[in-house]
Amino acid sequence: MKPDSDEARQILDAIDRWLRRDVEPHVAKLERDDIWPREMVEQMKTLGLFGATISPRYGGLGLPAQLYARIVARIAEVWMSLTGIFNSHLMMALLVEKHGSSFLKEKYLPKFATGEIRGGLALTEPNAGTDLQAIRMHARRDGGDYILNGTKTWISNGIQGSCFAVLAKTDPEAEPRHRGMTMFLCEKGPGFTAGRKLEKLGYRGIDSAELVFQDYRVPAANRIGEEGRGFQQAVGGLELGRINVAARGVGIAQAALAEAVRYSQQRQTFGKPICEHQAIQLKLGEMATRTEAARLLVKQAAEIYDRGERCDMEAGMAKYFASEAALENSTEALRIHGGYGYSKEYDIERLYRDAPLLCIGEGTNEMQRIIIAKQLIQRNKI
Repeated sequence: MKPDSDEARQILDAIDRWLRRDVEPHVAKLERDDIWPREMVEQMKTLGLFGATISPRYGGLGLPAQLYARIVARIAEVWMSLTGIFNSHLMMALLVEKHGSSFLKEKYLPKFATGEIRGGLALTEPNAGTDLQAIRMHARRDGGDYILNGTKTWISNGIQGSCFAVLAKTDPEAEPRHRGMTMFLCEKGPGFTAGRKLEKLGYRGIDSAELVFQDYRVPAANRIGEEGRGFQQAVGGLELGRINVAARGVGIAQAALAEAVRYSQQRQTFGKPICEHQAIQLKLGEMATRTEAARLLVKQAAEIYDRGERCDMEAGMAKYFASEAALENSTEALRIHGGYGYSKEYDIERLYRDAPLLCIGEGTNEMQRIIIAKQLIQRNKI
């Protein structure tokens, strides 16, 4: 499907109608009370969002990254938490479709696409985030199974999800360390449970939790790809993940800009709307420019991804810039709102709490700049 086709426009229109009718009226209460949006998840199944990037061969929509990013941006503009519910799930599905056996693909992808089975990607541990090679989760071969022990943390869909792509060490002595890491597709059951739900500053509604593995047996048939290739699989999947986070940044930046433009025309000081004050105009001009620049960087990264080319530099640029744009725009919008920006009566308060996560998730922005620099040097060797 081409990203600007009639079919693509119909999908975007359907998403917009759903957001106006079924999401916007309920966001404030669900977010404030940190309630899992059960009805919205069912509606997301009907819209096909859990199969957005899964191949039509397995019942998915097979959307290109360009269209997927536009969908993510639109949903994030209304409520960012919803994007995490299907993005982490789709990253798990991507690993299975790209690296899994025919058995895994046929068994799981059709159920992933419908949302019958939902889950996510389990990489992070208490002492291993950006440095994935520091994970301690261990998988030991035992006949036709592997036995997993360890804990994952900050896992999206950890409580409501039932199936996860889990990164574990199968050879703790391997050097370099990444050669001893393997990915497994694990369904909850004896030995695999969700631990405590983690309370968060923002990004509420979606559950983030610990996953605990105690002598959990997973069939060797559920290994994703070859033993020792898990790190490369995880890093490759993060390209789409970073495009997703960048698209969320565009949505937050756009929402903050829209709130600031609206409020600046309503609020008056010294006898005129504050949008007529030069100080406010300077802020609005910067916010609008940041938003459009972020949008174009996401578009570029998605185009390269769709061509099947390596895009870690472009995805890193998009993720870095768009997430910072979201943070800066939400901060400036709060300041434009003055005291009301600090009130829960206005959406800007939620945007201000959601935005910082984007600078941390899918690899910190400090790491993104290092990735960009390394690729820049690699591509321009003299």
